[in-house]
This record gives sequence, structure tokens and C-alpha cells, in this order.
Amino acid sequence: MKHGVNVTALVVFVLFFVLVTVMGFLASRWRRSDNAQHLDEWGLGGRSFGTWVTWFLLGGDLYTAYTFIAVPAAVYGAGAAGFFAVPYTIIAYPLVFLFLPRLWSVARVHGYVTPADFVRGRYGSRGLSLAVALTGILATMPYIALQLVGIQAVLDTLGVGGGANSNWFVKDLPLFLAFAVLAAYTYSSGLRAPALIAFVKDTLVYIVIIVAVIYLPMRLGGYGHIFDTAAQKFSTVNPKTGKPVGAMVTPPNAQWAYATLGLGSALALFMYPHTVTGVLAAKSRNTVRRNMAILPAYSLMLGLLALLGFMAIAAGMGKGVKGYNAQLAVPQLFAGLFPDWFTGVAFAAIGIGALVPAAIMSIAAANLFTRNIYKEFLKPDATAAQETKVAKLASLLVKVGALAFVLGMDKQFAINLQLLGGLWILQTFVSIVGGLFTRWFHRWALLAGWAVGMVYGTWQTYGIASPATKHFGGNTAAIPGIGEIGFIGFTAFVLNLLVAVVLTLVLRAAKAPEGPDETTRADYTAEAAEPAATTTPEPAVA
Repeated sequence: MKHGVNVTALVVFVLFFVLVTVMGFLASRWRRSDNAQHLDEWGLGGRSFGTWVTWFLLGGDLYTAYTFIAVPAAVYGAGAAGFFAVPYTIIAYPLVFLFLPRLWSVARVHGYVTPADFVRGRYGSRGLSLAVALTGILATMPYIALQLVGIQAVLDTLGVGGGANSNWFVKDLPLFLAFAVLAAYTYSSGLRAPALIAFVKDTLVYIVIIVAVIYLPMRLGGYGHIFDTAAQKFSTVNPKTGKPVGAMVTPPNAQWAYATLGLGSALALFMYPHTVTGVLAAKSRNTVRRNMAILPAYSLMLGLLALLGFMAIAAGMGKGVKGYNAQLAVPQLFAGLFPDWFTGVAFAAIGIGALVPAAIMSIAAANLFTRNIYKEFLKPDATAAQETKVAKLASLLVKVGALAFVLGMDKQFAINLQLLGGLWILQTFVSIVGGLFTRWFHRWALLAGWAVGMVYGTWQTYGIASPATKHFGGNTAAIPGIGEIGFIGFTAFVLNLLVAVVLTLVLRAAKAPEGPDETTRADYTAEAAEPAATTTPEPAVA
């Protein structure tokens, strides 16, 4: 294991970091429109991205520093349970193939920028739209925080991020540096910046993972030795619990948790504002469909990356270290076994893998605030230029909120931050996806279902303690009525759906007033060449 500042790796890392920062600023000139002061241009890249740009953008958006840091950390710490991310990405794409093209079409026809725009138009409810917007912003903050944690882990390993004994300013300096870089080029170039940088990020990621799965086993005695070492660790009994510390195969008592976590995460994946933003930036309906067919190529990479957790065990990362931070397992694995120059390349992949999605996430959250809070409630007569200016400022505030998440919550397993956001964003599924296929649900029932899911999920998660934190220390609990341990977010989603169905039946029987629907059946299959709607929609109601 290398100690101190790894100068060679740091130089390579900084060079790549500077490269993508420059690209981020130059991106404002890439595919520039005549009318740059429009939210479609800053927040959706002019809705002009083709198949390959969209593929790199969505790949850079979905497969983040979370991929490199948290998934292998979960595998390192618990074994098979950490692989839940692989099946959920496999499940997700066939599901979203059914509804994302419909969302793209109706958004193009009516000029929707956010999923909350669609909800408002479909149900005619400002209250439901506001709930979806606020949930999107709230869920995005911990996801951005996860990316900043990834950068901090890399810089800590390089020897420039401070240590546990450093004062708070030195220890958290990487997060503030990341904030400054993100703020600068996101404000300047909008969605075009991460779209351009994603080409570099995804290329580096593929290079690093291909080299890692070939080179590292050669250094560690082969895959047989790697799996044997991991199995030996997980069979060790924890004296505090009297149970093994992990498992190579998910045990029967954990299968409900594994299944519900995988399914719940799959349903939530494309509910996030940043993934919707990447989809709506595509130039055609066929572009969306093609990407849902070719994006699973990233799932293979995800499975290989998860194996790095086993490799970190075989390499002895953290062995004998009390309270070892599993987030450092993969960075320290790279630093310990790769040549210094390639360590810099690998760390650059992780660092850029944090910057790209964090930029998209902050843009998506800013779009939500601008369209569904500022324009809807504060300044209905805002011009396009005013919307764009507010969105740029809002993107900075979102990053401040993400920093608050990082500084105030447990970072031992950064994956818990993202799973908390996943719990919240999953509660918008019924309103968004249900609305893409039917108008049967009543707007008040959907709002009530959302509230029940949010309150139940947050309350249950708040009550879970871990060795490092009193609250939000996990994401699983007993499923009411079944008794099995499952993903809290999925249980909350089921409660959400049940409330929405039952109340819709009640409200329809009572003939409660419904909001106006500004969409038509043809809107959901419209192609890019079809003209945008010119009719004035009926006013939404609360």
C-alpha cells in the first residue's frame, strides 16, 4: 500500500480534471442555438441529442461515482447483497421501454421540461405537480452528495483530501472544490457540458474496468483465490451478532430484502429528474427507444465493477483496521496494485464519473424549481430569459443542499444516501407512469398516496440506527402483514398505490371534481416532426 501523496497519480488526475473542466466551459459553444436564453437550451441542450450523444449522456448520468465507490463497497462489506444493483438495471430497461417513449412524445408536443410539468398538464393539479417537483429536488440532493463523496474518497487516497484527524476545513475541502467546479461550468454551459464530458468519462470507465478485471486477478492469484478469500471473510462470525459478517450467496432470510430492493430500485431509476432530463434532451422518439435497447451494455460493466469488492478483500484492503471506511476499498485497491500513472487514470474515471451526473442532477433539480415553483407560484409571467437565469441560480442552491447532506449524514456506506433518495422518488411513480397510460386515477387520491408513501418511508428509515449514525442507518425493515424483511421504499410504494386506488374509487363514487387534462391520446405517440401544441391549456386547479 502506498502512503503519502502519490505525485504521479495526482498529476495524471489533475490533468484529466482540468481537461474536462475546460471542455465544460467550451461546451456552451457546442451546438449553440440562436436563442440561448431559453430553458430548453440551457436545461435540455436544445432537445437535439442523437442516439450516441444520448447514450453517452445517459450512461454518464446513470453509472456514476456510485458505481465505482458504493457498489463495490457494499460487496466488500456484505457480499452477495451488494450485487442488487446488477439485476435492477437489467429489470429497469424493459420496463422503461414501455413508457419513456410516451413521456418523450407528450413532452415534445406540449413543451414539458420536467416530469412535474407533465403531471400538471395531465391532471390539472398544481398541488400534485408541486409534490412531484419537491420530491424530485429532495431526492436529487443525496444523489449529488454521493458524487461529491466519491471525489472525496479519491482525493483522500491520493493523499490530498485530509484524514480523519484533519480539521473540518481540510477534511471537507474536496467537497467545496467539487462544488466550485460544478457550479462554474454548469452555470455557464447547462446540459451541453455534461453531455460533452460524458464522452471522456465513459471511455475512461470502460478502459479502467477492462484493465482491472484482467490485470488485478493476475496480481492477486486468480479469481479462484479471490473468491476463496472473500468466502473466508464472509463466513467469519461477528461476535456482537453471532452471525456471519456476510454471504457469497444471498441467504433465505435476506431474499425478500434483495428482491424488493432490486425491484424498487428498478422502478425508481427513471423517475429521477436527471434521468428524465437526459431522455427529454433526445431529438426523436426513436432515439429514446434505441437507447433503451443499447444501454444494458452498461449493466455488464456494472457486474464487473462489483467484483472489485471481492478483489479488495483478496488484496487485504482494510484488514485488521477497526472502523475501516469501505468507501476507500476500491480507491486503495487501485492505488496499491496499479502502476502510479494508471492509478491516476482510474481515479480520473471516478472523479469525472462524479462530475458528469452531479452536473445533470443539479440542472434537473433547477429545472423543477424554475418551472414548477418559480413560474407556477411566484412569477407566472416570467419570460424565457428570466426562467433560464433563475434555473442557473437554482442549480447553485441545489449543490449547497447536497453539501449539507454530505456534511450532516453518515458516509460509512454512501449507498444509503442514494437509497434514501430512491425511496422518495419512487413515490412519484404512480402519478407519472400511471398518467402516461390512463386518466383513471383521481388527482386527490394520487396526492394522498404520495403523502402516505413519503411519510411512512421516511419515518421507517429515520428509526434505523447503525454503528455510525442514530438515524437513516439502513433501508430495510419488516414488511407489514408479511413479517419478512424488505426494502422500505418498495413497501411505501405499495402503500402509495393502494391508497391511490382505494381513494380513486371513493372519489369517483362521490363524483369529486377532476382537473382538466390538456393532453390527447395522439400526444403520447407523436414523433419529432409533428408540430407542438398551440392550444391554450385550461388553468390547473389546486
